[in-house]
Amino acid sequence: MTLFKNKYRVESTRLPNRDYSQNGWYFVTICTYERKWLFGDVVNGQVHLSTIGQIAQNFWAEIPQHSKHTYIDAYVIMPNHVHGIIVIDNPESKEISPSKDVTQCRDVPWNVSTKSDGNDNSTTSDDDFDETDVYRNLSKMSPKAGSLSVIIRSYKAAVTRWCNMNGYPNFAWQQRFFDKIIRADGSVDKIREYIVNNPLKWDYDKNNSSGLWM
Repeated sequence: MTLFKNKYRVESTRLPNRDYSQNGWYFVTICTYERKWLFGDVVNGQVHLSTIGQIAQNFWAEIPQHSKHTYIDAYVIMPNHVHGIIVIDNPESKEISPSKDVTQCRDVPWNVSTKSDGNDNSTTSDDDFDETDVYRNLSKMSPKAGSLSVIIRSYKAAVTRWCNMNGYPNFAWQQRFFDKIIRADGSVDKIREYIVNNPLKWDYDKNNSSGLWM
């Protein structure tokens, strides 16, 4: 990490000439603003989601419904961040992925087991909220519709809008997100293992910001 404007920041892993709308497997980490514990807690190695945490999980699971040629693989909602693998697999684009068969993640995403806090009667939509509009409108604003940035921005906006409309106006995300291109070298299995085991490492990671990054 480097010091910038008296704050430490994680170095970008983005490749300068990479088109992030092209096919690929991407490991993504998104944090809440100031890494506040807004999504719940971890008890005995299992995530117990708050209402906002359940919403964050529901919207993540719905990403493929709003982004064409996009699939999700392993993911977990932690108290102050989200880890997940996103797969972009457009048949009209050149394939760049760890596996030529993405059917394994199209129908059965690897969701790490979680529990709600017992007070969760929420859903991802109500009479006045249409998350489809959020995804559609934000996608129009980008010159690279379907890119990883648009997918993540749309997801973050959908969660934020739900919070604003349902009594959680102080919810906010960290502005940036972390992403890593998963190479065809078997590393996808290591990343899946990292995601699945993330709750077990919470006692160390919760007070160690570097623990967020693999």
